[in-house]
Amino acid sequence: MGRLLHSSFALLVFIAVALTLQSVQASDPELTKDFQVPAGINAADIDGTFFTSEALRNVMPNVASPFATVTTANLVAPAKAPFLAVDGLGVSMALLQFPPGTVNPPHTHPRGTELLFIIEGTLDVGLVDTTNKLFTNTLYKGDIFAFPKGLVHFQINNDKYKTVTALGGFSSSNAGLVRLPNTLFNTSTLISDKVLQISFGISGDVVKALRAQFA
Repeated sequence: MGRLLHSSFALLVFIAVALTLQSVQASDPELTKDFQVPAGINAADIDGTFFTSEALRNVMPNVASPFATVTTANLVAPAKAPFLAVDGLGVSMALLQFPPGTVNPPHTHPRGTELLFIIEGTLDVGLVDTTNKLFTNTLYKGDIFAFPKGLVHFQINNDKYKTVTALGGFSSSNAGLVRLPNTLFNTSTLISDKVLQISFGISGDVVKALRAQFA
């Protein structure tokens, strides 16, 4: 009986450790070779250009928008050619440009933690944890702020005259983006007006007005 209990306990410990290791592994699958060669490409033909992305070169912010200009360099970068070299490496980047008064709306990155580095200017940031506690700070040139994976966060440039430039690093080759206002009120998501009215305690007219902003 003692041996049986000991074996059962050992098995439970093994299962617990295995589950723990599984839960803390990186967002991206582990790469067991130097780098991932894309399908259809001969490894012998790869040179230094494969490991180079020009996605962030000469980017100009959209000064007519109330939102920050975010330019990504990741596995699925939509603005330019995807950065295939980061496939399996668990890293990617984004250039964030905040003209005066612009905001990066509340959003999450479901597959990666973000480190935000301020290159120029002063930026106000915030994040909300799973207990609904808000953490805010004002960042200056040279500061770094960590946004844990999956938590809602935002940034705003409260300066009336200066543009803020920042660089975001992610622990995933494609951290993903869930921008809450757009996700909830964009007509393409097909969330019913009734669900939104009850959830937010607002009228149908307010829902329609919000939808119009993200049509």
